[in-house]
Amino acid sequence: MDFDFALVLNGVTSGLLLGCLYAIAAVGVAISFGMLDVVNIAQPAIMVLGAFAVVVLTGLTGLDPLLLSVLMAPLFWAGGALLYAGYHRFFESRGDEAIQGLAFFFGIMFIIEVGLVMTFGPDQHWVEVPYASQTLRLGIIDLPLRMLVPALVSLAAIGVLLIFLKRTFTGHAIAAVAQDKEALRFLAIDPVRIKRIAFGLSTVFAGVAGGALVVVQPVDAISGHLFIGRVFAIVIMGGMGSLSGCVIAALLFGVIENVTATLYGPSWSPAVAFGLLLLVLAFRPQGLFGSAS
Repeated sequence: MDFDFALVLNGVTSGLLLGCLYAIAAVGVAISFGMLDVVNIAQPAIMVLGAFAVVVLTGLTGLDPLLLSVLMAPLFWAGGALLYAGYHRFFESRGDEAIQGLAFFFGIMFIIEVGLVMTFGPDQHWVEVPYASQTLRLGIIDLPLRMLVPALVSLAAIGVLLIFLKRTFTGHAIAAVAQDKEALRFLAIDPVRIKRIAFGLSTVFAGVAGGALVVVQPVDAISGHLFIGRVFAIVIMGGMGSLSGCVIAALLFGVIENVTATLYGPSWSPAVAFGLLLLVLAFRPQGLFGSAS
């Protein structure tokens, strides 16, 4: 096979844009799983729920789906906070979060998917945006706006999250509860409240990811299944609670998948990407940016 520099370069570029979508989807899991130790496998289903909400609201208002996903952030935060309250009340407070808690989120995922099928049917749905067919060309590099705009919004949202975690008292408390929740009690801070706030943030990012997803590709009720393995693999590869590591791992995952699909076909891309995960864990079990215990 002849080496085509332009083809590979565009494959890397498209992979970075795809990685931004993976990053916005994985950051919520990095908060819940990596920082709060809550295995929320329903996160991709919540993302798809956000995508369908955007489809409906775009049809009603005509607003951009990415803007709508941001405007819906308070609703997703409230839903996430309520979801964590139920999880804590019935499982975490009793020490049953391992198996029973996992079953709880599996049930939430099942309810969301069945509800979407009953409401919208099994067909795919999408949103037509004015920039969907436009491409920005920089020399030999093609940047489809259908991918570029969601990527920029995703990076901006992640940047705001990082600033919030590093510059605010609540952000510091979230980082602290991930390390030692008992230490917060000595400061008269309720760790359950902090975890409820953080879990709400994780669902906010699922909603924003849903808005980005529906711009990039059509969705159906079970589209979340394509992301379950990927987002958890990205969080583990990046180093569990490391949000910056999660973003870098997502970009790496996207590039490897896309370049492999470009050169060898899409059927090879998941095998190569997950093979990289196994290779990373073989030499760095704590992930690329995790600290060794």
